[in-house]
Amino acid sequence: MTTLPELQSALEASWDERTAYLAAVRPGNPAYGQCYPTARVVQHFFPDLEVAGGEVDTGEGVEYHFWNLRLTGDTVEHIDLSWQQFPPGSKRLPHRLLPRDTRDDGPGTRARCALLLARVTAALMKGV
Repeated sequence: MTTLPELQSALEASWDERTAYLAAVRPGNPAYGQCYPTARVVQHFFPDLEVAGGEVDTGEGVEYHFWNLRLTGDTVEHIDLSWQQFPPGSKRLPHRLLPRDTRDDGPGTRARCALLLARVTAALMKGV
């Protein structure tokens, strides 16, 4: 069974402009633009997790972001393996749960998610 730290390492080794939203890259910030496919890949390996979407106040502006949640009774645990794209002090604003069904995702989004999943799976098999 894959652990979250193992998955984090495999994700970081797999991110690039082909998996980033609008092929956006920021030097020194490999997590930038990787949130949605990352959240879906995490949900693939940990199906008990939900995907949340909401805004993040970075102190310089507000950006839309996706991450995972574990819901246990009244407890909500935020699991965000791409949070490092934001500057220190950033804060999550209200969010909503996304449906597990991804049929409303566009073809480009589905392709980015599939590419990241294939890369992460290969990295985990290599022990990255």
